[in-house]
Amino acid sequence: MSEQKSDRSKRPGPMRVGIVFSGGPAPAANAVISAAAISFLEDGREVVGFFHGYSHLQDYHPVTNRLLPDQHYRIFSQRDVRGIRNHRGILIGTARANPGQGVERREHLADLSRTARLRNVYNALVDLEIDALISIGGDDTLKTANTLHLYQQGLPPEARRVRVVHLPKTIDNDYNGIDFTFGFFTAVDVMAQSVQNLRADAMATSSWFIVETMGRKAGWLSYGVAIAGEAHLVIAGEDVDEQLMIDPNDPTEGGATGLSLRRLADRIVDVMITRAKKQGKHYGVVVLAEGLSEMLPAETLRDVPRDAHGHISLGNIDLGKLVARVVAERYLERTGEKKKVNGLQLGYESRCAAPHAFDVMLGSQLGIGAFRALVEEGLDGHMVSVSGQLDLHYVPFSELVDGDNLKTEVRLIRRNSDYHRLARFLETRADRLAEWGPGPRREG
Repeated sequence: MSEQKSDRSKRPGPMRVGIVFSGGPAPAANAVISAAAISFLEDGREVVGFFHGYSHLQDYHPVTNRLLPDQHYRIFSQRDVRGIRNHRGILIGTARANPGQGVERREHLADLSRTARLRNVYNALVDLEIDALISIGGDDTLKTANTLHLYQQGLPPEARRVRVVHLPKTIDNDYNGIDFTFGFFTAVDVMAQSVQNLRADAMATSSWFIVETMGRKAGWLSYGVAIAGEAHLVIAGEDVDEQLMIDPNDPTEGGATGLSLRRLADRIVDVMITRAKKQGKHYGVVVLAEGLSEMLPAETLRDVPRDAHGHISLGNIDLGKLVARVVAERYLERTGEKKKVNGLQLGYESRCAAPHAFDVMLGSQLGIGAFRALVEEGLDGHMVSVSGQLDLHYVPFSELVDGDNLKTEVRLIRRNSDYHRLARFLETRADRLAEWGPGPRREG
């Protein structure tokens, strides 16, 4: 037995690999975990799945807070990870714990107080004899992976190194370095079906729905939902220009700056009036990206709580209901008529939905990519990426994270890109409808 262990220790690549999933859930999470774990297990290597992100790792202490098997982590067997690629949820759970919190610049890596939780994570991994860590998560988790990678560069030369590779995850699809992230298409599909149901409801009741979708700063998700769900208008952060911002000379705004709810509402009312007058359609659905909330005046956001990564809790703002109320008021002021306008949020119901086949395939390839990155390519400090016919690529952290402020850059929709133009073409536009004139009526 000892001779066999000695032979295995000479094999290239990590012999014991850890997996951590962090941030919000995403469909096909288990496809990623399963494919990654099976790749290493079939090659005679050990895989450890850590429960609930970095929650336990960042609080590790070798005496007072040791990590226990099946309580804080699990050593996977084939039975644990076989046949789960299409399962909902996340096998090892997730959390938003951020051990890199407080490390905001490269020089902070030398500050013992700022790196205390990073040191706990590193010590936990070393004490559990983890050779490499597979990080699965969004851009905040990528920042954590990069910070852990950089932290180890400052250790003494003789200190043990834990290699780090990252697999991109977010239903928001706002990642640089990859075309599409797993979970995006499932989330679009689930929310688009809800929008189609709301569209039928609006048609039956001659009402309007203002639907807020997840997506934070980028409009990928809201655009996809609007296109697939046949909404009549979509507005995301990428669409905000000076015409939607507060006029600093407007005395009614009290000197506030930021996105004007009144102007945003008027943009929607323009479409409502145009549909009614030009098409005889008295109903519709508007999709808004939740990231618009971050553009609201500072006074509006003052008491909104933030998460461990410093992000505003957008769900507490309830943008859909907020805008719906202002839209109803503006419609009455401009037309003298009352109109039922409903606001609601979509997003949470999509994060653990049964995964779309493409997300299962994409997630599986990313999981296998972790094995190939660590064992076949011998990489450290890289993100696994996929393009074309699920071709694997490996992107250095240094190309994705700013070397000074250690931040990632959100990938926004380019204005006038083909994706942007697709949404603009398919939605109801007041300027285009004005040119239609009379014609055969149809539902739409």
